[in-house]
Amino acid sequence: MSERAIVVCPGQGAQAVGMGRAWADASPAAKDIFERADAALGSRLGAPLSSLCFEGPAETLNRTDVSQPAIYTCSIASWHGIQELAGDAAPAPVACAGLSLGEYTALHIAGALPFEAGLELVTLRGRAMQDAAEATPSGMLALIGCDEPQANEVCEAARQDGVLVCANFNAPGQVVLSGDAQAIERAQAAAKDAGLRATPLPVAGAFHSPLMEPAAERLSEALAAAPIDAASLANCPVYSNVTAQPHEHDADSIRRRLAEQLTHPVRWAQGCQNMVDSGLGEGADWHEMAPGKSLAGMMRRIDRGTGVTTHDGP
Repeated sequence: MSERAIVVCPGQGAQAVGMGRAWADASPAAKDIFERADAALGSRLGAPLSSLCFEGPAETLNRTDVSQPAIYTCSIASWHGIQELAGDAAPAPVACAGLSLGEYTALHIAGALPFEAGLELVTLRGRAMQDAAEATPSGMLALIGCDEPQANEVCEAARQDGVLVCANFNAPGQVVLSGDAQAIERAQAAAKDAGLRATPLPVAGAFHSPLMEPAAERLSEALAAAPIDAASLANCPVYSNVTAQPHEHDADSIRRRLAEQLTHPVRWAQGCQNMVDSGLGEGADWHEMAPGKSLAGMMRRIDRGTGVTTHDGP
């Protein structure tokens, strides 16, 4: 394991019943993170967060308001577990990024956001996004074999008087659309007409679209009081989903970008390519935090020469 690490952190959709249990069993440091999350959240999720991660049920864990704090906690537990088990050989992060929700994990690993403060933010974020999703029938649609201009053409053809935008640029050839239910239905037909494969996603609503504005407003209020140490990013830049560039070393700018993320597209592929091109990765290993291995799969399509070590378990 290299002494230098580029750390990538998963977002919503990576959750699975049993996640983090192996880390908690293998590492007291990882177990401590779950215990701190349980103490901080109490019964707010209906059950202790650790039991929802380890035992489910899946229908509860998959809820937006539960999966977000659960993934954040599991990812950070895996990072602290790696640090403990590797001992003197533990890698130091030289750059971090996280897919949507994972950006909060990345900010913690870079030293810019205390664990409990981040946990409160992502718990509120999940609840606010769930509420916004329930307010308007909406959804998301993955277009396969599609670039950004083609995705914009589908949006133009299907939007009419509804909401329909590009929401995620996850990897070359994969664009996710987000919008109200009728626009998503029209987009599925328009994509077929354009020769594209379109797959509806099992999500609560139209994330990363204007329909999330109520959630962004609630999150902005909470971010205003969040303790963000922007100076730590001088040693470990964190790449923004909104800009695909490193966050500025300014706490208010970071707060704005985190709020904007709810209504702007996630430019994950571009951000990862920018990290590859930055030179930060020279002599560094790429590591994906738990749960899951989805980011390693995306990276194979973004830059085939960059391998990612996954840490779904120790």
